[in-house]
Amino acid sequence: MTRLALVMIARDEAGSIARALASARPYVERMIVLDTGSTDTTREIARAAGAEVSEFTWCDDFAAARNAALARSDADWNLILDADEWIEDGAGALATLPASGALGEVRVSSRMDQAGVAGTGQAWLPRLLPRGVRYAGRIHEQPVSDLPRVRVALTLGHDGYTTENLARKGARNETLLMRELEEAPEDPYLWFQLAKEHQARDRAPQAALCFREALRLAPATAPWRHALVVRAMIALKAAGDLHDALVLADGEVANWPDSPDFYFTVGDLYLEAAAQEPNRAQDFLPIAESAWKRCLEIGERPDLDGAVAGRGGHMAAHNLAVVYETLGLTDLATQYRTLTETLRR
Repeated sequence: MTRLALVMIARDEAGSIARALASARPYVERMIVLDTGSTDTTREIARAAGAEVSEFTWCDDFAAARNAALARSDADWNLILDADEWIEDGAGALATLPASGALGEVRVSSRMDQAGVAGTGQAWLPRLLPRGVRYAGRIHEQPVSDLPRVRVALTLGHDGYTTENLARKGARNETLLMRELEEAPEDPYLWFQLAKEHQARDRAPQAALCFREALRLAPATAPWRHALVVRAMIALKAAGDLHDALVLADGEVANWPDSPDFYFTVGDLYLEAAAQEPNRAQDFLPIAESAWKRCLEIGERPDLDGAVAGRGGHMAAHNLAVVYETLGLTDLATQYRTLTETLRR
């Protein structure tokens, strides 16, 4: 019987799959790759890396593909990894997995280069599944289980959200999300994911519309609410709806007292307000200043879903330095420039 297996679905991932498999190979007993129709050398690279490779006829359903891959595993635990991911840190946690009565959530650290959300974003996702757990959902599929979720100190790197990789994937995800929404138009998670697709491709009006719908439908207890609120504020500003972004921030401030991401974005909103109404800059700039200082007081919070590394550190310090330089406060600008470099290390 296998204790831990890597289970992956892949298609045309010749440029990245070797990295993913090499990162996992020392820690798993089997590597199972289900190819969904590659026209490049993905299958050959996976086999050369030691994976068991089989084929699956793609049917526009990620859950169906993942479940077909899981059916090939006899392991007590399955580590779900995508080809554009790799084990970045904390692999030792795989030696002491939680009791089988739980799903293991791991931190996925995603490189992003879109305006407003550039940097390294953090998300906690269930990627360690006990035997028998299966997926549902044509796109942005989720494991279906009543088991509790336990966070595991494992970090996966991910570069699938970079502009280059998004262009390579084309409109696949957007098409599948639209199809899912036709069947479940009141599903806030689908609206959230569609909003992120538009945001990643700099389609500000479409992103703002979808974020509004996700906010309307999403419960306050949604585990991805933090990411939803912060991204929605950014999207509304980008779409020219600064007033609505500020209203959203005001309505949510009590919910995120310890979120550097929230306060970082509030600072950006009030800086934009100062730029749009120079005659009120003396009212708006102190709010931006206070928000970025609050980020530094809180520090980094990688445990928050959707957190971007740096918003509780060097990015906030940098913004303060820029504001002080603009205001001619040279000593303060120098102080925060130095802090920026210190925190960036």
